[in-house]
Amino acid sequence: MEFTAGGRLEVRISPDDVGKRVSVRRLDEAGAPGAKFTDTVGVLTSWDDGVLSVTRRGGESVRISESSLVAGKVVPSAPARRRGPAATFEELARVGARAWQPVESEPLGEWRLRAAGGFTRRANSVLPLGDPGMPVGAALERAREWYAARGLPAYVQVSTGAEGTQERLAAELGRLGWTREVSAEVRIAALAPIGDRDADVSRVRLERACDAAWLARYQRFGEPGPHVTKVLESGPSVWFASVPGEGEAPLAIGRCVVDGRWAGFLAVEVDPAYRRQGLAGAVMTALARRALEEGASAAWLQVEAGNEGARALYDGMGFATHHSYHHFRPA
Repeated sequence: MEFTAGGRLEVRISPDDVGKRVSVRRLDEAGAPGAKFTDTVGVLTSWDDGVLSVTRRGGESVRISESSLVAGKVVPSAPARRRGPAATFEELARVGARAWQPVESEPLGEWRLRAAGGFTRRANSVLPLGDPGMPVGAALERAREWYAARGLPAYVQVSTGAEGTQERLAAELGRLGWTREVSAEVRIAALAPIGDRDADVSRVRLERACDAAWLARYQRFGEPGPHVTKVLESGPSVWFASVPGEGEAPLAIGRCVVDGRWAGFLAVEVDPAYRRQGLAGAVMTALARRALEEGASAAWLQVEAGNEGARALYDGMGFATHHSYHHFRPA
């Protein structure tokens, strides 16, 4: 990380650079003997009263005293990708939203309020793509009222870590007292290598609807009802995969939503007693082959940051992180 000009460290950023991606170097304890440098890279989300706020790729914000700065510069908005299909944040956000369609939605300017009886945060959160048509604080209050009228907590889905993502909104939510509750990665990959994997797909069944057995393995909902199947079966072209077992619930399941060039992999679950036997890979390979038949060429999925088993599986399939998303809730 090079900050020097003519051999001297320089601060080459100012409050006019708010909203840009920057790299800054500061002293951990300005002026203290033996103080060390700390480097931070992220979006400069504010610079007020002598304090900078830089939001990192993972969504966390770092507050930095202006007096501790020893160097700083604007850097490219996102590093060049080395693998996987080209994709913009907004394209992936809209494809992801179409894969988890709510039962009810309402526009708030260019934001969208979404509700589905509380089934999944993705279908029960604000999707803030664009301008809400009013100050952010007022828009958030309107959202809280809208969700309260439906007996639901208010969530806002915010993304960070790629060109065009929402670091400034994430920082504003933090300033207004909203807390980040869940974070996940959005990963992308070429689809053909997933379909070409040497996996035993002979036991994988593909259906257009999710039946009671499929739901018995999924179980990521409270009260079963039509709102659950409505969300799960929504999307341009939806497929459900299952590996039957001897019991009521399948040994493994998965869901794929084909949307133009994209195939989204969701709800991949395996009976804990049958994990590490290749069932998740077989489910994804079978779904990938069907998506390829429908003309898709790229894959996406979402994985929570702490799910190490799933992250390792997806690493092996060639998935790379494109950006992260977070659900914020009022404190």
